[in-house]
Amino acid sequence: MLKLDNVCAGYGKLDVLWDVSCEIKEGEFVAIVGPNGAGKTTTMRAISGMIRPKSGQIIFNDEHLENKSMKYIHDAGISFITDGGNLFPTMTVKENLLMGALNIRDKGKKSELLDKVMALFPRLGERVNQDAGLMSGGERKMLGIARGLMSEPKLMLVDEPSLGLAPAVVLDVFRTLKGLSKEGVIVLLVEQNVNVTLKIVDRAYILEQGMIRGQGTSEELLSSEYVQKMYLGIE
Repeated sequence: MLKLDNVCAGYGKLDVLWDVSCEIKEGEFVAIVGPNGAGKTTTMRAISGMIRPKSGQIIFNDEHLENKSMKYIHDAGISFITDGGNLFPTMTVKENLLMGALNIRDKGKKSELLDKVMALFPRLGERVNQDAGLMSGGERKMLGIARGLMSEPKLMLVDEPSLGLAPAVVLDVFRTLKGLSKEGVIVLLVEQNVNVTLKIVDRAYILEQGMIRGQGTSEELLSSEYVQKMYLGIE
């Protein structure tokens, strides 16, 4: 469904990604893991259209996206949840959610999506009239994910969902993402928290210094001597 083929990208004269290739198929929950500064967020920005790749191909449902606009990519069914969620802190939970459905004209459809999202995230339903800025970090993460779902995406790009959260809240957010993948939403996330990530996702790619250094199923990577030494602290 999504394929990156030898993607090189960066900012101005600064190159960040070199020949990155990966593939996410329908029904998969996949992660790109690696240290801070590895190029994980840049990969997401290239897929979502925030930056244009310098070379290589980004293909989604057999369509090339490397030269498409952010709006075109969003309308094609790709939702990008940034690490901050891009929330409006002075707007209520409901207002933030409705902002995610701006491309949907049918009021009945919006109401239906709102009910569906509230059912998936009961905590948000309890705070529907609360300003987003007054919510906890974990609640804001869930609101960002929920708002991304309001556009009915086929693919969700989720950037660092564990950033700044307590371990128990991280597990809650990851279980939510796992549940979404089981409901048919393809999820690609980038993470520094390798240990928790590999216990949740189906497959993962290791990105280091802008290049893919390894890939495999969660089980394969968790048992890899390299991953154990470099990321899990096991000698």
